[in-house]
Amino acid sequence: MSPLRIATFNLLHGQPLAADGSPLPYPAEPGDPLADAVAGLAPDVLALQEVDRHQERSGFADQTAVAAKAMGAADWRFAAALHGRPAPSTGWILDPAVPALQVYGPDEVGSAGIPSYGTALLTRLPVSHWRARRFAPAPFGLPLRVAGRRGLTPVPDEPRAALAAVLQGEHGEFTVVATHLSFVPGWNMAQLAAIRRWIADLPKPQLVLGDFNLIGAVPRTVLGSATALGRRPQRQLPRRRSRGPRPRLQGWHDLAKTPTYPSHRPTVQFDHVLATGLSRTAVSSAVAPRTGISDHRPLLVEVDL
Repeated sequence: MSPLRIATFNLLHGQPLAADGSPLPYPAEPGDPLADAVAGLAPDVLALQEVDRHQERSGFADQTAVAAKAMGAADWRFAAALHGRPAPSTGWILDPAVPALQVYGPDEVGSAGIPSYGTALLTRLPVSHWRARRFAPAPFGLPLRVAGRRGLTPVPDEPRAALAAVLQGEHGEFTVVATHLSFVPGWNMAQLAAIRRWIADLPKPQLVLGDFNLIGAVPRTVLGSATALGRRPQRQLPRRRSRGPRPRLQGWHDLAKTPTYPSHRPTVQFDHVLATGLSRTAVSSAVAPRTGISDHRPLLVEVDL
């Protein structure tokens, strides 16, 4: 029995980067660098963030379809958090004619479409259930470092999306979620807690993958708190003063702890694979290899599922 290869990767719309992290032009076949990166990972399950579909800046490629072909995905979904074109100063010029959330799959490959941007989840495994949701942007943005620009650039927040799939593994069903959370502190934690409640009815083990824009123990603490708050006691008992240590929140844990950003010299981990209902000994390896694209490194774990 071989472990499954589970990966998450913030693509930065497949932007090729030089060794020092500066942007490079796209090649004649703009999807090739992305295809090479995904083929090198050889994942069984892949979560993608900052994914373009029919955008001029990335050569009008359907990047989810490119990645699916490179990894041999049996099924996939792309959740467009927004439809429109990127604008240097305002963030996005939105197309008001398209619904706030649109989900695309293999049936839409090759079809014309309005430029869009969002999150994707791809898998080689059979899927028994899909679901998707959208998160509204925070009402304010933050000054951030942007690839190819010096200093800090004011960046407005943008809508975010999450995709969940119930997959069939060798030991039975399990749930995987792909998401990209806001960079606004507090707003992203609320989104993560909402995801935990959103998948409460789906089978365990559960894995949540993506760029959370959160570091350290914060993601697993947020998920653990959401779990604890979601429980309702069967009966009310009188409070008693406890003399022992307080019980620790159990269940959610990191499958990998390694820096992923910036890709040319990673110092911080924004990208995570968190799990509950899964033994820590189920993980056989965890790496963040460098690729030829994006300011993030992919995070790849091998798990017995």
